[in-house]
Parts: sequence; C-alpha cells; structure tokens
Amino acid sequence: MQQVLDNLKELPSGTEAKDIDLIFLRGIIESPVVRSLAKAHERLEEVKLQAVRNNNVQLVTEVLDSLNNLSGKDTAAAELAGILQEPHFKALIEAHDLVAAKCYESPLPAVNSDAPATTALMPADAIRMIGIQKRAGEPLGVTFRTERGEMVITRILHGSSIDRQGMLHVGDIIREVNGREVGSDPHHLQELLRDCSGSITLKVLPSYRDAPAPPQVSGGGGGAYLKSHFNYNPNTDNLIPCKEAGLAFSKGDILQVVNKEDSNWWQARKVIGGTTGLIPSQFLEEKRKAFVRRDWDNSGILCGTKTMKKRKKMMYLTSKNAEFDRYELQIYEEVAKMPPFQRKTLVLIGAQGVGRRSLKNRLIFMNPLRYGTTVPFTSRRPREEERDGQNYCFVTREEMEKDIKEGRYLEHGEYDGNLYGTKMDSIHEVVDAGRTCILDVNPQALKVLKTAEFMPFVVFIAAPELDTLRAMHKAVVDAGLTTKLLTENDLKKTVDESARIRRAYSHYFDLTIVNDNLDKAFDKLQEAVEQLLTEPQWVPVSWVY
Repeated sequence: MQQVLDNLKELPSGTEAKDIDLIFLRGIIESPVVRSLAKAHERLEEVKLQAVRNNNVQLVTEVLDSLNNLSGKDTAAAELAGILQEPHFKALIEAHDLVAAKCYESPLPAVNSDAPATTALMPADAIRMIGIQKRAGEPLGVTFRTERGEMVITRILHGSSIDRQGMLHVGDIIREVNGREVGSDPHHLQELLRDCSGSITLKVLPSYRDAPAPPQVSGGGGGAYLKSHFNYNPNTDNLIPCKEAGLAFSKGDILQVVNKEDSNWWQARKVIGGTTGLIPSQFLEEKRKAFVRRDWDNSGILCGTKTMKKRKKMMYLTSKNAEFDRYELQIYEEVAKMPPFQRKTLVLIGAQGVGRRSLKNRLIFMNPLRYGTTVPFTSRRPREEERDGQNYCFVTREEMEKDIKEGRYLEHGEYDGNLYGTKMDSIHEVVDAGRTCILDVNPQALKVLKTAEFMPFVVFIAAPELDTLRAMHKAVVDAGLTTKLLTENDLKKTVDESARIRRAYSHYFDLTIVNDNLDKAFDKLQEAVEQLLTEPQWVPVSWVY
C-alpha cells in the first residue's frame, strides 16, 4: 500500500487518470481504518494453521498396543487406555485426520471431462444445469466477482430478466455457459452473456437450495423514491463494479430505490420507464464529493464540502447568510407523490433586473382571486402620497428590530438607514385567504420556505445571454417603458449573478425559465402553475409524513 501511495504522489500529469479518482484513491489508502485493516490482514497471513500429522488414528492404535502391557501394572496407563478407546475421542481423531488430509475439498475434474465434481460433503447433483431465456441485446442484470478462481454472482438487479425467472441467486458459482468454461475474468463473462440470445444453458454450483427472502427497503410500498440533485453517467465512473449494470440519470429525475443491501451501490429504476440499474449510494457519493479539493472559486462557493452538522443561529441578513449556503451538499432528496393541489407559495428566484417583479405583477393582475402577495414592512417614514398598507406597512424601528429578534421576518435588510423586510404573518394572511402567495425573495430565504409550512413551488428566472439581455433592455428603453439606463457593466453583473444563483441553489428549483422574452416567459410560468392543479406532484417526503 505504501508503494502504491508513493507511486500516486509521483504520478506524472500526462496520465489519463482523473484527478478526482486519484484524490479518492489516495484518501482511501491514507485512511487510518484501511491501514489498520491492512496491518491486521498481514498479521493473520503470517500464521498458517497446519496439522502436525494426518495419521493420528494409526498413532493411537500404536499407543494402545504399547499400553496393553502396562494396564495391569500402572493405574495411569489404564486410565489413558480407557480415554483413547472412548467412542467420542476416536471420532474426534478420525475427524481431525479427515480435515488434515483435506478430504472435504472437491477433487479437480479431469481434463475435457463434463462429469460434475463429487465429494463426501457434496452430493452428485450439487452442480446443476440451468436453462434461462434471454432476448438479443437485453442485459441480464447480473454482476460477478472472482473468488478463489470461481465466478460468483455478486448481485442480481431487481426486476431484471434473471430476477423474474428466479433460477439464479446471489452467491451462486457459474462454471460454464453453453458448454464453455467461464474462466476467471468477470468482464469476459459479462461479454459472453451479453452476446448470447435465446435459450442459454448454465452449469451452476448453487449457494443454497431455497430462494432468499426479498430484501427490504425503507419507504414502504415498493421502495423509497428519491429526487436526484446531480447528473450521473456510469460509463465515466471508475468505481462502479460493472458499467453495463449502471443506471444513468439526470438532475431532477425521480428514482425508485428497490434494494439497499450494498452500502455503496443501490439498485434503482426511473419512475418514468426503464429497467433497474446500479446507482451510487448517498454514502458513496458523499465520500466521493468530500474528496474534492476544497477550493474557493470566483463566485465564492465552496465546492465539495459536507453539510455542516451544527450551524450558528443567525438572522437572514443576505451578507451573513451566504456563509451557510457554501456548505450545502445535495445528492438525493426523498420525495413522495401527491395528487394535484394548490401550493401555498410561488417563489420567484433570480438576479436583480431579470424580470421577476414584472412576472409577479402580471400573474396577480390576470388572476387576483388565485394569487396575492405580501406588503413589505419598513421603518422609514411614509411620503406624502403613500398610504400605510398599500406599497409598504410603516412601523417604528424599535418595533421592527423587536420582531426581527423574535424571528418573525422571512428576510430583512437595511438601505439608506432604514429597515425593510417581509414578515412571516403577511405570507400566512394571503394563504389563509385561499390564495397562493407570490414571493420574489433573495435565494437565502429558500431554506426557510422549503417546508410543509409554506409548500413553495420555486421557479428560477434565469438571465438570457448577454447579447439578448442587451437587446431586450434597448427595446424597453426605445419603447419608453423605462427611464433607467443600464450600463454594460450592469448587464454583465446580472448575467454573472444569475449563473452564481443557479450554481448555488439549483437543488431548490422546481422549474427554470430563461427570460429571453417576457411574454413567452409569462406563458411558461402560467402553464406550470396551472399544471399543479391538474397533475400529480413529487414533493419532499417531510411535507407528507
């Protein structure tokens, strides 16, 4: 292991190995647990238990012959002779000689002989000839490992053709395929089986006679349902035991986990079509991402760190709360399928100047009975034309600071010496009136909103390409719809901020709309929220149970 570690450190950069794989391997080899296991293995390997001799039955007979002459003269000799002639002792010596001579092992079959191996402990019918059916190009859904030169079935994918036929089990040893010996290379056996079609005859040494009990998984009703928060391609994964058995999926796909017996590789299938395949477990993916070097990128997001177990309680000030979001590592989220229902809140997330407020106002104007919004609170004095409760709710700074300390604000901030914020109660007032509350808040508020209390549908309004955004702004200015002129630097900031929000908070998004045309973006938004009332929805399982 030390030699491998030294080689890794001296590995030139021109190799085809990926940095993440090398870091992962180094981390495993340097792990104190793995090193302790290696030392224990070496200590165990040092001592080999061997019988002193394997003809003890003959030795006992010779001793008894010698004792016969002494039994009448010496009481100790008579006692020893009695012990050696006890039936249990004689059986023990006979068993010892059989084990020492290794009579329990299967004799090697003769060359070019199809006769199954037979021993005292293995009946002649132990090796079975099994026939299975396979369509051309259909994966069998079986993975193998080499164990003492034998090809052993490691796992059988749930729902695969082998699983449905029920002829093979985990632990079975495959000796031949259609009369051809399988050798000791799992990849060769996979290719051999993949190329076969129709009826296939296997020579198998079963691990047991009865089928095992089906594995249990959490979640009830056929397995837990997970929403993936990352893309996965088994063809580029060097850790997966069999690339052909892997299940590729994309961010946002719903997966049904049907087997969690392997702590590293779960068996799952996509809810919308597809067969069962292997996916990395939560533990394995956390481990893999934890070995990514913890560097800061230009956006200030920390990559590859684990979720903090303990977080300091802090109010939702944008500048301070961003600290929390750098440590979020999302892999899978357990979800449940719900019938159509109206969400309590519709949350629009996006960079400043991307059009969130326009979309919110248009949606409320088109259907004021279904949608509403909050009125922000402020500590500044009202202007002459302003009325309390319309554009703002005006309160004293002391009252607002008291409510902030008591956690009654979703978010708040200070501008030009005055406090502004969105109060939790104002959201509940809209919801209690039977309407969906539309919020255009800072993304840091999502961790508070994504609960059963608010049941949000989160839509990310993404900025278009810089050229498109520039053209859109020019069209609005030329039409006289705004007098606010944005500089080239302002437009670039919008695009960069949009990309940063997408990287940091995409695991919260239910829908992403690129606002390259306000009318089209509104149509997509309206269509999505209408579907919530007519189609089933996948929501976090914590909202249901």
